Amino acid sequence: MSLNIQKIWSPLVSERSAIAKDKFNQYTFKVDPRTNKTEIKQEIERLFKVKVEKVRTSNYDGKLRRLAAGRPEGRKVAWKKAIVTLKEGQKINLEQELS
Repeated sequence: MSLNIQKIWSPLVSERSAIAKDKFNQYTFKVDPRTNKTEIKQEIERLFKVKVEKVRTSNYDGKLRRLAAGRPEGRKVAWKKAIVTLKEGQKINLEQELS
């Protein structure tokens, strides 16, 4: 994919992702649905200067949202979740990297 798009949207910080980070060295990101696993791996390695072992993804459809009276329903943006496993000894400090 040679489109000039922002592939990594944001990290997903939740209790579940914090446990995965501590136990399994896995980081969770919200990514563009058009990106594939190879592109996600390359982008994470480029942005954070780490070595990625494995990438798992899952797609999420945008939810329907009701708008003001008299207007049609809207839809939130579809997105993809990427769970990135880093190689042994690698670490991402999200607080420093994203500020």
